[in-house]
Amino acid sequence: MADTKREIERKFEFTKPKAERRGVPDLTGTAGIAAVVDQGVADLDAVYYDTPDQRLAADGLTLRRRTGGHDSGWHLKLPVAPGVRDEVTAALGDTVPGPLAALVRSRVRHAPLEPRVRLLSTRRTSHLLDADGTLLAELTTDAVTAQHHDTTATWTEVEVELADGTDPALLDAVEKTFEKAGLKVSDAPSKLARALSETGDEPPARPAPDPADEGTAGAHVLAYLNEQVTALITYDPAVRRDQPDAVHQMRVASRRLRSAFKTYRKVLDRDVTDPIGEELRRLGTELGVDRDREVLHEHFRTALADLPRPLLAGPVRKRLRTWNTTRRSASRRRALTALDSPRHLALLDTLDALLADPPLLPGAAKPAAKALPKAVLRDYARLASRIDHALSLDPGQEADHALHQARKAAKRARYAAEAAEAALGKPAGKFAKAMKGVQNLLGEHQDSVVARTALRDLAHQAHGAGEPSFTWGLLHGREEARAERAERDLPATWAEAADPGLRAALK
Repeated sequence: MADTKREIERKFEFTKPKAERRGVPDLTGTAGIAAVVDQGVADLDAVYYDTPDQRLAADGLTLRRRTGGHDSGWHLKLPVAPGVRDEVTAALGDTVPGPLAALVRSRVRHAPLEPRVRLLSTRRTSHLLDADGTLLAELTTDAVTAQHHDTTATWTEVEVELADGTDPALLDAVEKTFEKAGLKVSDAPSKLARALSETGDEPPARPAPDPADEGTAGAHVLAYLNEQVTALITYDPAVRRDQPDAVHQMRVASRRLRSAFKTYRKVLDRDVTDPIGEELRRLGTELGVDRDREVLHEHFRTALADLPRPLLAGPVRKRLRTWNTTRRSASRRRALTALDSPRHLALLDTLDALLADPPLLPGAAKPAAKALPKAVLRDYARLASRIDHALSLDPGQEADHALHQARKAAKRARYAAEAAEAALGKPAGKFAKAMKGVQNLLGEHQDSVVARTALRDLAHQAHGAGEPSFTWGLLHGREEARAERAERDLPATWAEAADPGLRAALK
């Protein structure tokens, strides 16, 4: 069993031996700190684990087994933002706990996790309290000895970690007080990072792009692909931890990769990228079950909350909870099974190989400012054709399908422009925004189609249980009206997005 807490902290180091001899200054009176209460001294023994090529350290993650102090056990720290990390803990044992191993799987894959660095620390802890005795933060001073291979390093580190609910401005105030006493914010984001630096074994730097390729279509497309692959890997542990929006963001990264492979087919060889795209499509499908359920449940919950009480016939909220719980269990299990599969790890390896040795075509050497607009405008032409076809159809199932196909084309045109924005600047950004507007409207229509299917299912379940189905029918009617509004608004929205000036600015 693993537990999680968010750490908001700031690490400091002494700038001169003289300042270190004076020690940490008294923080009483700083930012509402009324008392500094000594909590004693503890000896800590932490062994940090990583792959032989230091994949975790390269991405700022730390995995350790620590004894001593009040929180002996396994600790995995995941970066959230500068000075903010999520710490996932598990009970002490001899091997890496399964839940923590799963959270690093997208990075570790089949590589072994081995002991890399041992840190021995003598820690003095103090509590920073306000006038009411409420804990504001914890102040720790660690005398650290790092052992790595045959090398040792020693230093003193001071850390201030906020208690839940404390204003982060306290850290700024503490920093000012510390600066006057000869302490500065540490250059190292973690003890492990400093230990590796001090012992001369920092993770290898990521390969830098060849300056000769700067400004080419290939360089820009590969930079974009690298961003999306990084997102796939980064959101994997967030999906496993059931973090808000994580499934959506991971699914978007897979879609953007697939879209880029198709859009920039004159840059990358599709004989290589098409099979990868198919694997990404499969991943998106597996993740989509959980995401679609999440969106539908929230939409229906809000719709029921907006109805006047007399229109809530029967135990509709209970019926919705039952429907969601049943679907939720199955969809989440499906998503996690996909992430744990050898097929998914093989996909990540394949994407790494693609970036390391990209299958570039002659078009990759062309200037980005010339090659990328052509690719974006090809996707626009595809979208225009699908919009025209959809608008020519009478409302009904065939039109619903055509509008859904147009939505996918709008998404692809938007992603194409976003991928080109670094090279083309504001014109690409404006074009992407226009395509997003079309995509959102078509998304409203498709969401209504999906919602009506689910509402019919809910109505049948209610009827079978002897409950009134009136409310579900009412919501079904509202979804029909939602789709009709989208169809009615589409010509005007499309006319605005199809402004020739937007396309001309790209060239």
